[in-house]
Amino acid sequence: MRQRTRTAHDRRPRVVHGATVALLLSLAVAGCGGDNTSTATTSDLGSPTPSARLTAPPTTASIAITSPATPLAAQPTVDPYEGIPLVDHVAWTENVDGARLLVFPSEAGRRTTYPGSDERAWQEVLAQSPDADTPGMRDQFICHWDWARLVQPNKPSWNIEPWRPAVGYPATVQASCNPGGPER
Repeated sequence: MRQRTRTAHDRRPRVVHGATVALLLSLAVAGCGGDNTSTATTSDLGSPTPSARLTAPPTTASIAITSPATPLAAQPTVDPYEGIPLVDHVAWTENVDGARLLVFPSEAGRRTTYPGSDERAWQEVLAQSPDADTPGMRDQFICHWDWARLVQPNKPSWNIEPWRPAVGYPATVQASCNPGGPER
């Protein structure tokens, strides 16, 4: 099995907290970049319940970082989609705000839970469109990979835009994958 070295740029917080719960609710309501602009906020949710406040115990041992979308026990040990594209195709379009890259995940991309598949899919995007390698675009893509696949598993494409500010992965997630304003 291939091991992948994670870089500081690749590390994403994995602790579920109030902002993540708010994001999931807002994505469910707003459709992750859909035309509906209503969103839920943490103040709408009230105080978190004990089950919503999950924290990891402190440890000095090295631990595996897994996708928040898949419990550790459910992750495959062999990639069932190895050699199969995770991204069907990409297409650049223009809208009122500027350039937009539509990413169309393949069926394998929608179904895989294999660790590291997010980075493999991002490399497929870059292979199809090297111009996508701009600040913030990777965070938007990984946000869609981690969250939009859960909330809207059959959404035809994910829209990522180079004009959006590069605010880091946590802030991108807080902005429902659309930092700098809603999708129009």
